[in-house]
Amino acid sequence: MEETGGLTHINAQGRARMVDVSEKEVTERRAMAVGYVRMKPETLHRIQSGGIKKGDVLAVAQVAAVMAAKKTWDIIPMCHPLMLTGVDVAFSAEEDCRIRIEVQVKTKGRTGVEMEALHGVSAAALTIYDMCKAIDRGMTIEKIGLLEKSGGRSGDYRREVF
Repeated sequence: MEETGGLTHINAQGRARMVDVSEKEVTERRAMAVGYVRMKPETLHRIQSGGIKKGDVLAVAQVAAVMAAKKTWDIIPMCHPLMLTGVDVAFSAEEDCRIRIEVQVKTKGRTGVEMEALHGVSAAALTIYDMCKAIDRGMTIEKIGLLEKSGGRSGDYRREVF
């Protein structure tokens, strides 16, 4: 079946489909996504000092990000199951009471890992919220997006401003 209107996940009848990647070349692929959790200054301080009763917030969020990246195909209907070769998660506290989350995902395959990186960021952000909601229900998850990707037929992408 052919693409419809440039949307690869829509078939000729206008219905959703999983793209056939069997003819695509196996290449090294990498994607990095970012997102933020904004919170009260006290909440950020308690995360940094280990004062959250549920445990080490960032350690749990890191595991959540890795697990989510590995299981993206289970949650996002048209994603392919991928053998990931690496998932790296980084957190940084920002002056405006936000935690910045970056997730980088790598594979050698026929399709990219953008969704895996985005899913990892989302799961880490939700985990931070879950672990801290008892003291700060006003936290917000903000600006989740793709920072960069490399590999594949469409080439490299890098967001200049985020």
